[in-house]
Amino acid sequence: MGLEQKDLSRMLETAVVAARLAGQRAMEEINYIKSWTKSPDQVVTQADIVCQEIIVNRIKENYPDDGFIGEEGPDGKLFKQQPRGGKQIWWVIDPVDGTNNLSKRMLLFTVAVAAMYEGEPVVGVIFDPATESMYTGVRGQEAQLNGRRITASEDGLEKLSSIGIDSHFDEGVPGWAVDLMGRVRFRTLGSSSLEFAYLAKGGLVGTIFSRLKLWDIAAGAVIAECAGATVTDWKGNRTFPVDVNAYEGADYQAVAANKKAYPQLLELLK
Repeated sequence: MGLEQKDLSRMLETAVVAARLAGQRAMEEINYIKSWTKSPDQVVTQADIVCQEIIVNRIKENYPDDGFIGEEGPDGKLFKQQPRGGKQIWWVIDPVDGTNNLSKRMLLFTVAVAAMYEGEPVVGVIFDPATESMYTGVRGQEAQLNGRRITASEDGLEKLSSIGIDSHFDEGVPGWAVDLMGRVRFRTLGSSSLEFAYLAKGGLVGTIFSRLKLWDIAAGAVIAECAGATVTDWKGNRTFPVDVNAYEGADYQAVAANKKAYPQLLELLK
C-alpha cells in the first residue's frame, strides 16, 4: 500500500514541529555548549543528543511503529530502530547539522528531518533556527521556505555565482576544486543541509560533497529536487533508492545543482 497525499501532509506537519522544537532547544543550549570528540574528525555536543531525543519522541507520538535512523547512537555509532509497521517508513534525523559550528557558537547549523519510504526520501524538513527559516519539501510537490514557494536559480558557473565546496579533502585539494575556485565564488558553510537549502532557494547554483551520511543528504535531496535541482553522485547516478535496513553509516559522494550548473559540474568531476 502506497502513501496518499494526506499521509504525506501529516508526516510533514509532524516533521516541522519536531524540527522546530529541536532547533529552539539548540538555540537555548548554544551559550552553555559542551563538546567532545567522538572520532578524529567529528565533534559532538550535548545539544546533538538532547535534540535527537526531542525529535524522536515527538515523532513517536504520531508514528510509534516507524523506524528511526540518526547520527547520535551509543558509543559514537549511529542511532537505529527498526520499523514495526507494515509500511516500513524510516525517519532519518540529523539533530544538529553543523555541530562544529555550534560548538564554536557560530550560527550556521540546522536541524534536518526526512521520512523515507521504499528507500526514497518523500518528506524533507530543514530548519535554520538562527533565522527562523523552515525549508520543506514533499516528493512531487513544490519546495517551500516558511510556506512560500522557492525554486533553484537558472544561473550557470559564472563569476558572480556561488557554489558550495567541502572543506576537507583527505588527499589534498583536487584539480576540479581548484578550477571552481578560480571561476566562481565558493562557500563552505559547515552544514550540508544548509547548502541544500540555499541551493533550493537560489542562493547557491550548486554544491559538491565528498563525504555525506544518509542523514546529511535525505532531507536536503528531496527539498532541492522539489525546487527543480538535480541530486546525484559524482558519476551522475541517482543516490536513491537505498536499503535503509542495511545502512550502517556508509559515506556518499554527491553533487547537487540547478539544471544549468549541474552538467557543468558533472563534466568537471569526470
